[in-house]
Amino acid sequence: MTSTAAIPLADHALSERLTARLSLVEEALRDAVAHADALADDASRHLVNAGGKRLRPMLALLVAELGDGARREVIDAAVVVELTHLATLYHDDVMDSAPLRRGAPSAHEVWGNSVAILTGDLLFARASTTVAGLGPEAVRIQARTFERLCLGQLHETVGPQPGDDAVEHYLQVLADKTASLIATSARLGAMFAGCPPRTVDVVTAFGERIGVAFQLADDVIDLTSDGSLTGKTTGTDLREHVPTMPTLLLRARCAGPDATPADHALLARLDGDLSSDADLADVVAELRAHVVVEQTRARAVDLARTAVAELAPLPDGPVKDALVSFADALVDRAT
Repeated sequence: MTSTAAIPLADHALSERLTARLSLVEEALRDAVAHADALADDASRHLVNAGGKRLRPMLALLVAELGDGARREVIDAAVVVELTHLATLYHDDVMDSAPLRRGAPSAHEVWGNSVAILTGDLLFARASTTVAGLGPEAVRIQARTFERLCLGQLHETVGPQPGDDAVEHYLQVLADKTASLIATSARLGAMFAGCPPRTVDVVTAFGERIGVAFQLADDVIDLTSDGSLTGKTTGTDLREHVPTMPTLLLRARCAGPDATPADHALLARLDGDLSSDADLADVVAELRAHVVVEQTRARAVDLARTAVAELAPLPDGPVKDALVSFADALVDRAT
C-alpha cells in the first residue's frame, strides 16, 4: 500500500492526487526492477518489497503540482530518483556492514557482498534506461547527481585530508551523498511538470538544504530511537567507526580546552572495540545523553529553517504549505 506519509499533506484533494500518482510510481518501480534471471529478480526486488518512505518520488510528485503534475514524464522522473536511491542503499549497506535495512536483512546478509553490489549496479542501469527516455538534459542531471553520490561516498570513505575541518568535510559529504539526490528529485519533478526555470531553481535549492538537515536529523535518530524509525540497527555507524555529526563534534570538543575527563573517556570508548552488543549499547546510551546530540539537533533545525526561507518566491498554497510542513516534521522527528 502506498502512502504520502513521508511529506505531511493537509490539503485533502492534493493528498488524493499524490496518493494515486504514488501508486503509479510503485507499479512502475516493480516493473523496472523485474528481471528474467531469477537471482537478479529476487535481489532487485528485495528493497522495493521492503517498502520505505518513498521520500524522493513524493517530493518530485509534490513540486510537480506547481506545474502540470499529471504528465507521464513526472511519474518517470519519480521512478528514476527512487531507483537511484535504492541502488545506493545496496552499496551503502555493504560498505557500512549494516545488518538491517528498512527492518529487513540487508541484501548482503542474504546473498553476500558481491551479489549486493552487482544488484545495486543493475538498479543504476535500470534508472539510466528510464532517464534516457526523458531526454538529454535529464541524462546530464542524472549523471551529475551520480557523480556527486560517488564523490560523497568516496570522501566519506577516505575521510578529511590533513588541514581539513572535519565537520565541514562531513557536511560536504552529506550534501553530495544525501542532498544531491533529494535536490535532483525536486528539480526533475518541477522540470517535467513544465514549471518555469525560477521555480525549478527554488525547489532545487530547497532540496539541497533540506537534504543535509534530513541526514543530520537521522544522525540524532540513530542514537535516540530503538531503530523502529530508521529500520536500521541502532549504533551500526558507531560500531563501524563511521563518522556522524555527534561523534565529530565530540572529537572537536576533545581537541579544545573545555573538554572534561568524561569527554575524553567517551571518545576513547568510541575509538575502541565495539563488537560486543553490551559495550555498544553502553556507548550509545552515554553519547545519547551528551550535549553533542543536542548540538546536532540544533544544526538540523537551523538548516530546515534555511530551507523554508528558500521557498519564499513560491506562490502561497497547498504545495508550499506541504513543503514547509515537511521541514517542520523533519525537525520534529529528531526531538
